[in-house]
Amino acid sequence: MTESHPAAGGTSDPTSTSDALRSAVEAAFPTTIADLTRLVKIPSVSWAAFDDAHVEASAEAVAELVRGLGVFDLVEIRRAAIGEGEGPDAALGKPAVVARRAARNGRPTVLLYAHHDVQPPGDDADWESSPFEPTLRGDRLYGRGAADDKAGVMAHIGAIRALTEVLGTDFDLGIALFIEGEEESGSLSFANFLHENRDLLEADAIVVADSGNWDVETPALTVALRGAVAFRMRVSTLAHASHSGMFGGAVPDAMLAAIQLLATLHDADGSVAVEGLTSADLETPAYDEAQLRAETGLLDGVSPIGRGEILSRIWAQPAITVTGIDAPTVANASNTLVPSVAVRVSARVAPGQRDVDALAAIRSHLEARAPFGAKLEFDAVELGNPFLVDTSGWAVAESNAAMAEAWGKEPVEIGVGGSIPFIAELVAEFPAAQILVTGVEDPDSRAHSPNESLHLGVFQRALLSEALFLARLDERNGDS
Repeated sequence: MTESHPAAGGTSDPTSTSDALRSAVEAAFPTTIADLTRLVKIPSVSWAAFDDAHVEASAEAVAELVRGLGVFDLVEIRRAAIGEGEGPDAALGKPAVVARRAARNGRPTVLLYAHHDVQPPGDDADWESSPFEPTLRGDRLYGRGAADDKAGVMAHIGAIRALTEVLGTDFDLGIALFIEGEEESGSLSFANFLHENRDLLEADAIVVADSGNWDVETPALTVALRGAVAFRMRVSTLAHASHSGMFGGAVPDAMLAAIQLLATLHDADGSVAVEGLTSADLETPAYDEAQLRAETGLLDGVSPIGRGEILSRIWAQPAITVTGIDAPTVANASNTLVPSVAVRVSARVAPGQRDVDALAAIRSHLEARAPFGAKLEFDAVELGNPFLVDTSGWAVAESNAAMAEAWGKEPVEIGVGGSIPFIAELVAEFPAAQILVTGVEDPDSRAHSPNESLHLGVFQRALLSEALFLARLDERNGDS
């Protein structure tokens, strides 16, 4: 550790510190964006079909940035086994970057989480610019991972940089860093990683920088996340394919059975029709159909689905989507009764319900309604519990105050229809820690979609919010 930066001047005046942090963030912002673009250029897709070398290169690049901060006692790239595997032949998860500096003088420790892996880009033709060539258009930076979640990585790095510019590297706050490498592919080694690195990652508060804000002018703290249930279901009706002209009308093909069965999952208005799936009672801000259309691209003449307040449908009610079907393509279609069809079903679970209970309800529903006695097989199950934040703790109060100062506007507490299943594992491993879900995205970031982008104004304000938050924690006692 080095001595305090001369610019810090030993000041403890909150106003002076705040102004100095704002200036430090602004001065370093071009460097922060340059570092972000270098990370976005690395196609660190963590899915099995993609080259692991890119994820490894991404981890190395992040580790180099973290080492350059000069504040951590330890910076390493680590992996953990997937599942219950042990020994040299055990399958390992993707590389994660971890770091830690010890707290001193009764200060708390904060764990900063983000992930450096990204979703596949999809069809390059759907992008206005190459997905891994970050491109600035107006006030937005476009590229896969520009928002989700390499900007989250750089928010942590930029905030620590600003803190050290103002306070030097000799501050008392404890900081742990965990930059995961497999969030977009299911965090398969996450639980093992937490258990194996518990001492390194243990903290009083955890900041998960993987969510969004209400709009480009209004910050948000995510306080509710839906859980996730996904599985593959195979629907079979025939031992082999048959001519649709010779036998059509007498025997059911698998496509007919699958279509009829999947249609039972929803009522006529699109609401989920599965008995046993529950909803949560959450207060939601005003949000009308016009805003929904603007943010989603809902076509003129196409109606929204579901019942109740729009945000309640997204944040507090279950949803079921068929995200894929393995069947003959139109180009390869023949006059054939298809014997078997596989579908991927993805469900979102409302806060307050366990993922395993939701899976049991959906499976029971499907098994009871299989048309024509079709045979069903289930596999490739993925589960993730929903999450509700306890907003009564000091960490939420400090975070809200920092956001209000950085943005010039009070933050909104929001729910998110998506899922971050590993948060439940964080809670299980660190039950005493206060968890904050923040982010750098806005409603037009289009994470996971073509033309993903980061609003630079949102990013700078989110970065400043975290720097102010860290400075506030450096002034408080760990147990208060």
